[in-house]
Amino acid sequence: MCDAPDCGHSAPRLAYKGRNWHGPFRKTPGRLFGMGLIRLYQLTLSGFIGNSCRHLPTCSEYGYEAVARHGLWRGGFMTLFRVMRCGPGGTHGFDPVPEALENRLRWWAPWRLWRVSKAERG
Repeated sequence: MCDAPDCGHSAPRLAYKGRNWHGPFRKTPGRLFGMGLIRLYQLTLSGFIGNSCRHLPTCSEYGYEAVARHGLWRGGFMTLFRVMRCGPGGTHGFDPVPEALENRLRWWAPWRLWRVSKAERG
């Protein structure tokens, strides 16, 4: 290492940020459980399945953020439907998790979450 200020070695190191969402969310037991399951999948099974997701963010990243933002029930259904859309003949491209859900998307009607995507949000 050199001691000169312009040698490039004294630059501060950037903090490592994982691939999952780091925004604020309520840390309820359901959300933490769901996010823990998704993270367990990412660390174990994801390496065996391979990088075959056709969306950005990947389905597991989408699930992690959906559960963190919208809770285990709604976020879990959003993740399930996203994984189903990712299969053969499904959608592809950039599909972020919505920041807020519409009023018509009630907790007792999870089938309405099927098409929560960029196309429907306008």
